Parts: sequence; C-alpha cells; structure tokens
Amino acid sequence: MNKNNNTESDQIRVSDISNKEVTERLAVSEGYISLSSETLSIIKQNSNKKGNVIATAKVAGIMAAKQTSNIIPLTHPLSIENIEIEFTFLENKLKCQSTVCTSGKTGVEIEALLATEICLLTVYDMCKYIDKSMIISDIKLLKKTGGKSGDFQR
Repeated sequence: MNKNNNTESDQIRVSDISNKEVTERLAVSEGYISLSSETLSIIKQNSNKKGNVIATAKVAGIMAAKQTSNIIPLTHPLSIENIEIEFTFLENKLKCQSTVCTSGKTGVEIEALLATEICLLTVYDMCKYIDKSMIISDIKLLKKTGGKSGDFQR
C-alpha cells in the first residue's frame, strides 16, 4: 500500500542535465509597467522620496536572476556571466528589457524573465505611494540562444 498516496504523475523530478553539452546561452526578456504621467515624471527626474527607482530596480533584477534557483523550484543553479538590464521611457509606460548570458548545460530564460519581473515589481514598490493603479504586463521571452532545443526569436 502506498502510504503517501502519490501516483506517478504526482511526483516531482528535477531534470537531469548531466549529459548535456556546455554551450553559450543567452536569453532576452521584456515587460512593461503602466504609470501615471506624474509617476513617470518623478522617475525621470530622480525625485522619488525612496531614492533612484531605475538604479534600485536594476540591482533588484540582477539579484533576482542570480537567485533564480532559490526562488523557482526545479531550476538549476547557474554561473551567470553577464546581466544587462535596460529601461526605456515610453508614453505612460516604462519598458524593462533583461539580457542574461552564461556558458552552461541549461538555459537562462527563467533568469531573464525573473529579472524583468522583479525589476518591474521594484518600480511598483518604490512608486506605490504615488500611484497604486500601476499595471505590470506583457512579460515575455524575446530571444533565446544555445542548447539542444535551438534558438528562439519572437
């Protein structure tokens, strides 16, 4: 009798990457946060009472990417070689794009997506005293290179 009542489909398995080849891996993701014009202006002028929103968000995104395996179950710890995070001011929106690179046996898509999400959440956190109606949206993978599954371009 199965004491845990677990079926085969209930079991969680970490993917085995031991036989995979080390290749150059790159992933690019992006996302947006809709903001009021007042909030956008405060960010542009670096006059937020909590500090520099863009700089803080970039550091948060970098930290998140490096901690992905501690946050997302079943992801493998990776030695990230480079992370670039760029913000672009648009009309009533801020775009965040994260690029993550490594040489490894598994990709960095989740690291790039998590970096983008955490950057945008940090913007929200730092600006919520001004505008609680902000909307984080359209977080997606734009590009992925390296690995057995090949390249992807949106």
